[in-house]
Amino acid sequence: MVVGEGTTGGHTPTLHFAVLGPVRAWQGDRPLPSGSPQQRALLAALLLRRGRTATAQELVNALWGEDPPQQALAALRTYASRLRKAFGSRTDVLVTELGGYALRLGPFDELDADTVVKLTTSAEKAAAAGDPMRAHELYGKALARWDGEALGGVPGPDAEVARTQLAEQRLILQEQRLDVGLQAGLHAESVSELTALTTSHPLRERLRELLMLALYRSGRQAEALAVYADARKLLIDELGVEPRAELAELQQRILNADSSLSQAAKTAAATLPVIRPAQLPAAVPDFTGRAAFVAELGAQLATVGGRVMVVSAVAGIGGVGKTTLAVQVAHAAREHFPDGQLYVDLHGAGASPADPAAVIGSFLRALGVTDASMPEGLAERAALYRSLLDGRRLLILLDNARDAAQVRHLLPGTADCATLITSRVRMVDLAGAHLVDLDVMSPEEALTLFTRIVGPERVNAERDAAMDVVASCGFLPLAIRIAASRLAARRTWTVSTLARKLSDERGRLDELQAGDQAVKATFELGYGQLSREQARAFRLLGLADGPDISLLSAAALLDRGQGATETLLESLVDTSLVESAAPGRYRFHDLVRLFARACAERDEQPPAEREAATSRLLDFYLATTANVYELERPGDRTTAHLEPTQYPGLTFDTPAAAVDWLFTEADCLLAAVQGATSGERLRKAADLLLVARDLSESGALPLPYERASEATLHAAQTAGDARTEGRARIALVLAGSHAGRFSSAYEHGRRAILLGTAAEDPVTRSHAANEQGIIAGYLERNDEAEEYLTRAFTEFEGYGNQPGAASALGNLVRINLKAGATENAVQLAHRTLDILKSLGSDLRMANGQYALGQALSADGRHEAALHQFTVALKTFSSHRQRLWEGMTHYRMAETHIAMDSPAEAARLCELALAQLRNVGGAWRRANVLTLLGRALLGIGQEGRGEACLQQALEIFDEQGSPESAAVRNLLGSSAV
Repeated sequence: MVVGEGTTGGHTPTLHFAVLGPVRAWQGDRPLPSGSPQQRALLAALLLRRGRTATAQELVNALWGEDPPQQALAALRTYASRLRKAFGSRTDVLVTELGGYALRLGPFDELDADTVVKLTTSAEKAAAAGDPMRAHELYGKALARWDGEALGGVPGPDAEVARTQLAEQRLILQEQRLDVGLQAGLHAESVSELTALTTSHPLRERLRELLMLALYRSGRQAEALAVYADARKLLIDELGVEPRAELAELQQRILNADSSLSQAAKTAAATLPVIRPAQLPAAVPDFTGRAAFVAELGAQLATVGGRVMVVSAVAGIGGVGKTTLAVQVAHAAREHFPDGQLYVDLHGAGASPADPAAVIGSFLRALGVTDASMPEGLAERAALYRSLLDGRRLLILLDNARDAAQVRHLLPGTADCATLITSRVRMVDLAGAHLVDLDVMSPEEALTLFTRIVGPERVNAERDAAMDVVASCGFLPLAIRIAASRLAARRTWTVSTLARKLSDERGRLDELQAGDQAVKATFELGYGQLSREQARAFRLLGLADGPDISLLSAAALLDRGQGATETLLESLVDTSLVESAAPGRYRFHDLVRLFARACAERDEQPPAEREAATSRLLDFYLATTANVYELERPGDRTTAHLEPTQYPGLTFDTPAAAVDWLFTEADCLLAAVQGATSGERLRKAADLLLVARDLSESGALPLPYERASEATLHAAQTAGDARTEGRARIALVLAGSHAGRFSSAYEHGRRAILLGTAAEDPVTRSHAANEQGIIAGYLERNDEAEEYLTRAFTEFEGYGNQPGAASALGNLVRINLKAGATENAVQLAHRTLDILKSLGSDLRMANGQYALGQALSADGRHEAALHQFTVALKTFSSHRQRLWEGMTHYRMAETHIAMDSPAEAARLCELALAQLRNVGGAWRRANVLTLLGRALLGIGQEGRGEACLQQALEIFDEQGSPESAAVRNLLGSSAV
């Protein structure tokens, strides 16, 4: 029940009633006395009549049925009197008329069952309007009004009938919510709930149908078919009937791999609100020349609608005007594409070209797809993208493409859409593309463009000088435009002044590739107008790796205060040399970044200044990440053994703020790691990987973290730095372990221990031994695991790292459980948790609670184990530890299997699978599938259970895992 304001505008206390759970009433936010069960039954009977009068005899029958007590009417009057008294000044609510009673609620009073009806109506309207995510949200709000069983504890035949009706209403709402959820693409997220509901309502075929669809769209075809087989067997056994036609038809469509099903959100695509994006950049008003190209490309686009999709690829060197031409053509062709235009800069000329999956994600958002219903993989996103474009006429402009591979998934699958692509390369391998090679402008076109920007008066007075300017620019449109814009902004300059400024560069341009160097010459002109402080900032910013840079990171790089840095960066934005990516974040265009770095190499003297700037930035990242690490792991002495930093880091008031910073800056700090290849910076890079381990463990950035670790390892090997190599290998142990690649992780761990010993590095020795013990346990080398973990405990204790020692003890818990030493495992787990409690770290305590939960479960104390897991789960979730969220759900499922609660175990396994989609690796997924198979077998879903076991067996066999034998036994016993 939602409790509103205590009074209305007229100072009349509002009343709130609940029947979707225990029957209760409030006046404002004050609970009213509920009375005896019969008094609550009277209140419920009157509420459910929605203001209609009920005779005294009707109410007696409602409360007591056919055998009322002798004083039933007197008791009824007593209950009514008590209700009226409970309502206080609201004497108008309970009325007596015609020998009976009625409840007349005011316009501001609320009954939760009526609120559900209103929310349901709104949800149905949202679904009909093509907004399944909104409908899903509204159905969820309606269902949230239930607080357990409706009319809980209320006696009487009326209550029993109403309870049954409300339970059916609730189930229908659950089906409707799940249905629109699948329309919105929430397939994997729905499987857990559908598994639980089909267990509770095994004969309800609509739920089976939704479960089949959710599984199929989650890539689990075998399980989807098994759901049908299980349902058919049950229906025949229990009712003697075949499944209804809709269920059988869906089974056949899955068998045939019906394309309308395989497109992960085909229904969602059809029901999303029609959004007409208009993303084209503005066309330049002074567009000059290129008439033949405009006509050629315009004609190609006008032919859209034939059998072959038209793709026009505009190739050319940097600065030749590809984007300007493409935008001009796209604007001219807009009338042919009434459903909108999409645009993206693919950054193909830079070091970090745009990821096709991310690009499609941005396109899907522009077309109305919400983040909650966004598919994860490239293939799934591309399928949804093509589905949304089906039947529409859109123009897609893909600017600055790296190669054909980058754009293939971005092409629509319909002949009614068209794509314009710009690229520096000729895409001869792009099937069906109409290729156009764009060269520099003719001298006449170049001069015309220059004149339109500068003005005819100034140019006509110095025509020869103007021709010298455009020649110095190599007749490149970008260079001409920038040079002319600078001249137009400086009224005291003559054209000859500009020509003289460019003349010194002419010899150098003759020796370099004309296109790019002309762009550099133009940038040089802008750079030359910067103040000394602006120029220094411009140069040093170019040294920073990563897609962008935050204001505070830039302050560290420039060694300036926050205010001064912001002023500098904003002034560079005004010159168009720097872009404002978002409030407090800045970035370069890829060509400008290259130019800025060239300026740094040439002008930043002495060269040590460049090294000092990048060192400050790395120091800032390391010091701040170390602060995040310490806030999440108080008492951990790892940070005391990092390379000293000369530049301070940020501090945070809460762990949540610290974690937010880490994940926001993740791309930039990992790029900084890859850019540090020697000396102290290389050592700091390895240290940064150690304290940023959450980026791997969370599943947020596992691949970038691993790549940065590999780069650091190779640099350390080249430098012959044993300490740094050992720490880099620890990072690779973490990456391999979190991805389920235990063999390679084990080898890195073995080498790390040797390197740590050689370098006399306690951090490497302790962490490597701990991780090695974990992996040895995964590989069933239990004696070896115990040896490593005991060594790790001793190493951690040796330099006072109590959280590390507790971690080693917690890992020993699992080894003892494998050996059957349950009592010892419980003692170790309590000892672990006691240490972590004394340190006050929620995250580390969650690890201890996880270990204790396992030990208690093995000891048969299942309720206590579930309590530990539940508390740990909340912490893992708040710290974005998706790996451990998934594994905690898995351990809870194990406990429910031991408690003979297979239905709840199956639900928890589905949650674990959803959370381990991008982290944990195939081995962990196979373990969850094995447990899910056991749970499904336990609730009679044999076909689906066997399908899960078969998937697990295939994974274990592929990896050569010893678990294969146990899964084979399960499959064999289930077939008997």
